[in-house]
Amino acid sequence: MKKLTPLVVLCSAFVMFSFAYSSAVFAKKRCKPFLEKLHKIQTMQRKGYSLKRGENLRAKEDKARDKWWQCENSSKAKFKAKYGVKKKKAKKYKNKKTVVNKTYYTKMKKTSAYPQHKVTTFNQGSAIVIKSKYQGDKMLSWLDFYHKPIKCQRPKSMSIFAYCSENKLQQQGEFEKTYRD
Repeated sequence: MKKLTPLVVLCSAFVMFSFAYSSAVFAKKRCKPFLEKLHKIQTMQRKGYSLKRGENLRAKEDKARDKWWQCENSSKAKFKAKYGVKKKKAKKYKNKKTVVNKTYYTKMKKTSAYPQHKVTTFNQGSAIVIKSKYQGDKMLSWLDFYHKPIKCQRPKSMSIFAYCSENKLQQQGEFEKTYRD
């Protein structure tokens, strides 16, 4: 048997590697738009959305992932046979003068299941006055009387918050009994 020279072995290895690598590179280039679409959908999922929008995005993500995965793991001919070739849509350019008169928001249907709510406007002409339960000397007496428990300084759970509210109401009751005008 003949001995193979290192140059022949090296050249044959290079040719085999280039065939294997070139098909992977072509597949990557061919499937890049599908991967970009998947990433775009995942970016939209990271933002806030409603339940219905979330379900819609989830379905789109599943479909985009499936399409990308099929593209990565199949030949170009098989992929075209399964999904076909998508033609680019021609862009429609609108004249800005015709767009000015259109409204871009929709109105709710009057026969909807939800009642129509009237929007109340905020009266900006008058001052906002916040009054506490006690005024004047009674307020000073209340501040001397009331002792907030240490755990009520920063309640860490709803049960502690409820305890603090009940404790304050009990102390107000005791204060009302003992305070004289």
